[in-house]
Amino acid sequence: MAPRALDELPLFQSPPEGGPAVYEYFRRARAETPFVRDPNGMLVALRARMIETLVSDKTRQSETESTLAQGITEGPIFEFVADLVVCANGETHRRRRQPIARPFAFKLIEAMRPKAGAIAAELVQERLHAGPIDFVSEVAEQIPARIIADVLGIPRSDVSVFMQWLADAGEALGLIAEGRRPALEASLNAFNAYVDGLLLERRKRPRSDFLSDYVEATAASGELSEREIRAQIVGLILAGSDTTRNSICMILNALLHHPEQWRAFKADPDGLKRQVVEEGLRYEPVVTAIGRVVISDLELEGYLIPAGTPVILPIASMLRDPEVYADPETFNIYRTDHPRWSFAFGAGAHRCVGEALARVEMEETLTTIARLAPHTALVGEAPILLPGPIRSVSQMRLALA
Repeated sequence: MAPRALDELPLFQSPPEGGPAVYEYFRRARAETPFVRDPNGMLVALRARMIETLVSDKTRQSETESTLAQGITEGPIFEFVADLVVCANGETHRRRRQPIARPFAFKLIEAMRPKAGAIAAELVQERLHAGPIDFVSEVAEQIPARIIADVLGIPRSDVSVFMQWLADAGEALGLIAEGRRPALEASLNAFNAYVDGLLLERRKRPRSDFLSDYVEATAASGELSEREIRAQIVGLILAGSDTTRNSICMILNALLHHPEQWRAFKADPDGLKRQVVEEGLRYEPVVTAIGRVVISDLELEGYLIPAGTPVILPIASMLRDPEVYADPETFNIYRTDHPRWSFAFGAGAHRCVGEALARVEMEETLTTIARLAPHTALVGEAPILLPGPIRSVSQMRLALA
């Protein structure tokens, strides 16, 4: 039987708001078709079984396609996207990733666990019985930001300075709202200048820290341009902050909305912390999607995908696919059907380099709250994840008790 053409597929209808509507749309679409197509020519793959094929040598990582499609062909936004390790392939990807990968290996990051627990304990204890707090900015945001600052040797006093830069850098990776480009470019210029200063300082006065090692390694190899050297640090700070902050919030929110599982976690936080984080990442993934481009004509699920077709793998659909997960719409920390590698951190050669650190931060933060503030309660509306390339928490107010 001849493969079908993509123009026979239904059009993608993105839910206009965050929250449960996103999952409901994917649930219905996934049951009816393996793909939907975007009006701009992108193909949206809906089923988890396609991951192995679509994150393989039959495709490549998206590079600057989305940025170019928005008419951005030069300037700080274009350069940021073009220079990132996550937007590179082949040899370019290897030389950008290698200098940052080893320090973030699982065994080395385990040494950060006591630090993560200590920071979380300090933040929680300061706010115990203090009434409603903005949990996003006062706790969840502070833990990954302080740890990545320590890893990079950045003064903690600078954490507040680059929080807005981080938000703007994340926005620059997606579809940019009308009128926002000038502000984002100005923010990226300021962020770039800050990182240039850090790199210059380490070249003059090396320390025993990651950034000094990174400067030495990139200088010894001579494989990266100054723009690439800077972009990997900007990207590392971004990856080490936004995703972890939002995941901490949404996993805790899921626990608080499932009292029996919250009670079980409080009774055995060390025994259950890995399961809690694994299920929380599946249930409310923060990263929206992975973008790939088909290298040569590919037949998949009965359709012919021409070479050059951009393909989007929406993580929120893949992680609730009933072919992989039993009762996927249910939050269940006792789940035993998780694949070995969670798709929440990507797949293949581009899997998130900061996965181990993110897991440590999430596990130790949630464990600390369970121990020190077992009567924690939501105040006001429950948080939801808003649309974006990195989905941000709408708001989250808590009473730590």
